[in-house]
Amino acid sequence: MPVAWGEFRYHPAGLSHVLLSASSISKSFEGVRALRDVSFDLKAGEVHALVGENGAGKSTLIKIMTGAEQSDTGMLTVVGRAVPYMTPALARSLGIAAIYQQPSLFPQLTVAENLALALETGSVWRRVHWAARRRRALALLEEAGAAIDPERLASTLSMPEQQMVEIARAVGANAKIVIMDEPTASLMNDEVERLFSVIGMLRTQGSGIVYISHRLEEVFAVSDRITVLRDGESVATRETSSIDRSELIQTMVGRALTEVFPKRPVAPGAVAIELRHLSNRALGIHDVSLSVRRGEVLGVAGLVGSGRTELAETLFGLVPADGGEILLQGAPVRIESPSQAIRCGIGYVPEDRRQHGVVLEMSIASNATLASLDAVSSRGLIDRAAERLSAEGYVERLRIKAPSVATEVGALSGGNQQKVALARWLAIGPDILILDEPTQGVDVGAKAEIHALIQGMAERGLAIIMISSELPEVLGMSDRVAVMRAGTVSGVLPRTEATQDKIIALALERRP
Repeated sequence: MPVAWGEFRYHPAGLSHVLLSASSISKSFEGVRALRDVSFDLKAGEVHALVGENGAGKSTLIKIMTGAEQSDTGMLTVVGRAVPYMTPALARSLGIAAIYQQPSLFPQLTVAENLALALETGSVWRRVHWAARRRRALALLEEAGAAIDPERLASTLSMPEQQMVEIARAVGANAKIVIMDEPTASLMNDEVERLFSVIGMLRTQGSGIVYISHRLEEVFAVSDRITVLRDGESVATRETSSIDRSELIQTMVGRALTEVFPKRPVAPGAVAIELRHLSNRALGIHDVSLSVRRGEVLGVAGLVGSGRTELAETLFGLVPADGGEILLQGAPVRIESPSQAIRCGIGYVPEDRRQHGVVLEMSIASNATLASLDAVSSRGLIDRAAERLSAEGYVERLRIKAPSVATEVGALSGGNQQKVALARWLAIGPDILILDEPTQGVDVGAKAEIHALIQGMAERGLAIIMISSELPEVLGMSDRVAVMRAGTVSGVLPRTEATQDKIIALALERRP
């Protein structure tokens, strides 16, 4: 069912003292001002949303709050105590916990071991009580609403599952100040609902939550106050009830933003890709039949674990299909590797851009040409001038904000990283482009720009498969919506008939 956002507002009485205060915080990196005289405070029992475009300074501010960075000027105060030099260990001892957009679990440890590493104290030579450790992990996961086996390796967890473990870790730390950085970026409605229940529990216990999200409907649903950062400055702090969505967006971006979903009708062309009873037992995909025409955006919706990403991985040859057929332009093909998929004109922007979409340590130029090296190489050597020229074209076309194409991608905002990931696949001149969570974790301004790029690609005749957990995005950008459940397609809805209720009903396999 859809999240009933209004049910998650809590107003505990008598919990209004300030837990954390940041006064006139400034920070520069190599002469570039990241924060300028930013002030922010958090009260007990409240959710204080921190919003702004990527690059506005949100991440720098929370790193200062948790001791990962030191401010150049200004002061932090925690529960009335001035903290001139915050460190991560001091932050933990003061009851500050952070849940980051990119989970920080050790992949080769179990879930229980990851939780223990963060929460257990004592000598390294102490005896480990494995049964007690497992029981505590189970209790914390249950409290966070996560049905995860504590003995599973973290490397086997999906992004949403990793996020739920991070939430369980914050619950176990008994933190009084909880910083949530895009906690729902990879969660579906049922998991968001469980998270909001945890937020309600923390609030009633007197904890304060700093809530960072680009999903403005969540900001309005759970927050009491909103602070807006723009270009490293705090430009407004308002009671949530005193500001509406359009005013908030204008405050964030410094201009009115009228088209988040710039969808225009495109006359569909010939069928670019058709799937007939496609199966992949290794990934849990079975009997998938779909087609996508040139100029069409096919949205793919479904709950986490429904098989959306696994279908994309099958089409891109990461794990080849073991049954059914894939037809390109009407001709059957066998795609057994990503290189073969690229030769077939298929591009794939994966869900986790930092892990699989871009190489953070490489430049924009190197990232943008990584899938099309033949076009910028001669006799096995890369022509750096050709590489730079190609990348500069995509920087201009996609409006990537960076000092130059020599800039490392890791230094860019999330929205610009996503545009670099898009540039890589546009450089191969694809006929079919698979986008898995194309705007996950990017701000509202960058989201509108990426949506405009998707619309432009469709108008140029690309067939686009867009996987998204955000139903407004699916409804706003798709010509048709395919809903997946348990590894297969449970239904396909034309744009004129698609609604949130119908999509959720198909995802749960019940009547709308």
